[in-house]
Amino acid sequence: MSRTEFVIATAIILFVAFCLGWFANWLVHRFSRVAADDVAQLDRMSQELHEAEETRDQAITYLQQREAELTNQLAQTEAELRAAMDGLRDARHEAEELRARVNREAIG
Repeated sequence: MSRTEFVIATAIILFVAFCLGWFANWLVHRFSRVAADDVAQLDRMSQELHEAEETRDQAITYLQQREAELTNQLAQTEAELRAAMDGLRDARHEAEELRARVNREAIG
């Protein structure tokens, strides 16, 4: 094999290797490329997720406010109940005293 034949054979082998590498690169990019529909769908999903997170945050805030209102209302109701029970206890005590006085005056 002469020197010219060797150079030509080497050039052909390198050209074929280059073509195979280029074709392999094209195939990889062809199959791994993301479609525009997929990107649009991902954008839509991310927007929906963002909206869902905002809605969740609003719901949590509302529930915390509502819980505070109900806790306050419960405390007020318990205070009113205690006051009513104290008033009832005092009224019963006064009624017992009046009964005792009426019985003493009726007997005596």
